Amino acid sequence: MTTSYRRCLTLVCARVTARTASLSLCAMAMVFALLVASGGVVCAATLQISPVMVELAAGDNASGLTLRNPGDKPLYGQVRVFKWSQANGEEILAPTQDIVASPPLIQIPAQAEQLVRLVRPSMQPANAEQSYRLLIDELPEPDAKLADGVTIRLRYSVPVFVEPAGPPRLPELIWSISRAAQGWQLGVENAGAHRAQISAIELVDASGKAYVLNKGLLGYALAGQHRQWPITLPSDAEIGGEMTVRAAVNASPVSTSIRVQPQP
Repeated sequence: MTTSYRRCLTLVCARVTARTASLSLCAMAMVFALLVASGGVVCAATLQISPVMVELAAGDNASGLTLRNPGDKPLYGQVRVFKWSQANGEEILAPTQDIVASPPLIQIPAQAEQLVRLVRPSMQPANAEQSYRLLIDELPEPDAKLADGVTIRLRYSVPVFVEPAGPPRLPELIWSISRAAQGWQLGVENAGAHRAQISAIELVDASGKAYVLNKGLLGYALAGQHRQWPITLPSDAEIGGEMTVRAAVNASPVSTSIRVQPQP
């Protein structure tokens, strides 16, 4: 498998949950790997995005980001903004007009850049941070002939946050761990008015033994919402009593108690 194919496999393994549909691309990755091995896959170009996160102050009516096509062919895409929330431990994306992307359709020549503006038409005030996702879907070239095999079109997702007026807010996290039929779950409730980007998580038992749950980025617990992730623990892990979670929250180290919920 070549380096470019590995990159395609990494980018295509993603999950997007919307109010009307749930699309799991991770299931496609196994098929994708088989197609790569047989030479039946054409990988789409790789888009470069800057910045990788957009923040708007309460008084900002617009912002923007730059898309760069480093390839040797034009890149076509669709740009949309969704309201981003979390419910029942899952990510939810819903159509919105709070923020509008312009242009909604892009055509970036080879080795060129495209500015995409994000405009807030109404600028409604809010007491807590508002969260959105900018989705960029690669599209086939106009009048492109159907290629042999399968062409993988990539989707890029950029978090967008609108801050409330007033002094800076902080996340307030309540951690929990529980076990359901499908295995262990890590829950994070954010009672604060600011998002929490969570990474590098360890669970520490009463004897001081640490279990590494995640070394990189786990995800976000959005302001005023609850998120849940499946985790893997050793079969002999002693989960119960007083336990501590250590993590990086918005790039700052955090160590606090975690609630172990009784098993059903």
